[in-house]
Amino acid sequence: MLNIKFIKFQPTTYVMQYKNGVVKREGIGLAFFYYAPTTAMVAVPTSSEDLPFIFEEASADFQTMTIQGQVTYRIADPKRIGSLLDFSINPITHKYISEDPSKLPQRVVNLLKVVTRKGVQSLPLRDALKATDRLAQLVTDTIKDHPELLTLGIEILGLSFLAIRPTPETARALEAQAREQILREADEAVYTRRNAAVEQERRIKENELNTEIAVEAKKRQIRETQMDAERSIQQRKHALQQSDMDAKIALEAKNTELVTLAMENTKRESDVKAHAVSALLQAYASVDPKTVQALAVSGMQPGHMIALAFQELAEKAGKIGQLNVTPDLLREVMAAKA
Repeated sequence: MLNIKFIKFQPTTYVMQYKNGVVKREGIGLAFFYYAPTTAMVAVPTSSEDLPFIFEEASADFQTMTIQGQVTYRIADPKRIGSLLDFSINPITHKYISEDPSKLPQRVVNLLKVVTRKGVQSLPLRDALKATDRLAQLVTDTIKDHPELLTLGIEILGLSFLAIRPTPETARALEAQAREQILREADEAVYTRRNAAVEQERRIKENELNTEIAVEAKKRQIRETQMDAERSIQQRKHALQQSDMDAKIALEAKNTELVTLAMENTKRESDVKAHAVSALLQAYASVDPKTVQALAVSGMQPGHMIALAFQELAEKAGKIGQLNVTPDLLREVMAAKA
């Protein structure tokens, strides 16, 4: 009774119980009683396992680099791997009695390293440093169908390369080259910016010059317009002055003609009057002066007749001794004159 034991396995462990070299029971997560002296047990874990790895490889240009990543795998066929590797456990301690289970991860890493080497050696260092995703996809597609993994019944669930790093010396060289490239690009950017600034300044100067030329052209056009306007005004004034002068000349000529005509008319009138006076004098020459005087007195105003009488008295004053003029006579003369 003391050799009858009870054992229980996790749901992720595939168990095969052997008794006298024959499989008595098998399955995942079993729990059962067994007789220890005649029982052997094989426990194969079927859960997925994350296996980190890191190793060095050489690129196509013979540069050493460190590849770091992680692979996830599981035992998909526990019966197959159980027949190839020793997964026997001590029922009491639940520990493997051989080193095969602990060597399985290294076998997966070695196989992964071989497949990765083929992908890395076809790439130069610069391309390999940037090809983590492409390299992971290439290695995954290759290792999934690898005969060794299929023989062991192992399934690759995932693979990722976390980093691909060159050696420190190579990294410093690449950093220096990249730094120089960045500095060169910075210098080119500064040069481009300065050229752009110079080009912009040139455009501004050209715009200013074009503006000044346009302003000067506009000023010249304004001056020409003003000069044309002044010239037109001067011509108009000159035309007006010329017209006024012509009008004055025409007026003077007309006045001259009128004066000449008036002089001719006056001369003709004078000739006519002289002729009339001459004819009148010729007519009066044969008439007695007394008769002429009598004709002149006829129709004369009384005041004129009195004045004429006083004139004759004055002419004969030497022959007259005394002459009395009454106030009444003077009053009549003054009244007649008024």
